[in-house]
Amino acid sequence: MTTVAAFDVDGTLTTRDCVVPFLELLVGRARLAAAVVARPVASTAALVRRDRDRFKAIAVRAAYANRDADSVRALGVSFAERVHAQLLRADTPKRLEWHRQQGHRVVLVSASLGSYLHPLGAMLGVDAVLCTEVVLGEGGRYTGELVGANCRGPEKTRRLSDWLAQMNIENVDLWAYGDSKGDRELLAAAHHSFLVKDSQLSAVPEELS
Repeated sequence: MTTVAAFDVDGTLTTRDCVVPFLELLVGRARLAAAVVARPVASTAALVRRDRDRFKAIAVRAAYANRDADSVRALGVSFAERVHAQLLRADTPKRLEWHRQQGHRVVLVSASLGSYLHPLGAMLGVDAVLCTEVVLGEGGRYTGELVGANCRGPEKTRRLSDWLAQMNIENVDLWAYGDSKGDRELLAAAHHSFLVKDSQLSAVPEELS
């Protein structure tokens, strides 16, 4: 049996959401807000319907469209370094490290953006990063469109299942960590689930300490 530990990122490993700060880093807060306001019908409809995925797609398009991949990559690494140094929680990264020390497969499964989540995953030493990605078009520039669906809710379990199949991992003991409704399906699929929003997580699971 293979033990796999799947961690959400924003609010689970970090102390705050990371998507908006990174988008603001790309284009600036004022320009990001202006770009969203420039699409009043779509933005208002998304807000009225509480469609977080649609609103996020609008904001990502505004920040990424026609951006050079090399410049975004550099900003992603810089932002990941900031997250690693300043925005990680005190508890959950220790549990992640415990899983690594046990030889478990550790995966980040997050709606955060790949531009900074891949370098952050490398810093944390995880085996895979499953997240929201942006289409890279011809000429090394982003189109601003998302690659598939936003990685939240049922999309998290689908991405994880696909990764397990790609890695030929069939007999799984799944541990999952999350903090919000967007992690509900992932937590429900796990043999060991931890909702960490309002709790302090021990470095070693209490049943094993």
